[in-house]
Amino acid sequence: MGLWNFIKDKGKKLVGSAEASPSEDALKQEIQDLGLDATGLDITVEGDTVKVSGNAVSQEAKEKVILAVGNVEGVAAVEDDVAGVDPVFHTVAKGDSLWKIAEKTLGNGARYTEIFEANRPMLSDPDKIYPGQVLRIPQG
Repeated sequence: MGLWNFIKDKGKKLVGSAEASPSEDALKQEIQDLGLDATGLDITVEGDTVKVSGNAVSQEAKEKVILAVGNVEGVAAVEDDVAGVDPVFHTVAKGDSLWKIAEKTLGNGARYTEIFEANRPMLSDPDKIYPGQVLRIPQG
């Protein structure tokens, strides 16, 4: 459980501008469009903070839902009130590649495919990441 910060003016556009927060319905639709399993989770929006609560079907599902709603333009933070261990996230910096991120976080750049797979379906191509995007770093 924790509070995860995102860059409010970065991410997928679901509403007109980064100043406007997406609605709960828009975020739930985004989760559904990505094919993520949000069974048992409640999504609420308070200003530019999204609250995710309830019981996720798995740790992976929890982490992917947090990222799916956090990497939306207009969202500055996601408050996680879901049972399980705290996820490990990495915010992409200018000049980062999945290879460089894997070197920093997993100790071996060749493990970039693990990061790519851990962030599917939000990532469709390992070369399409952007500064400010938050990625899930697989553990174990």
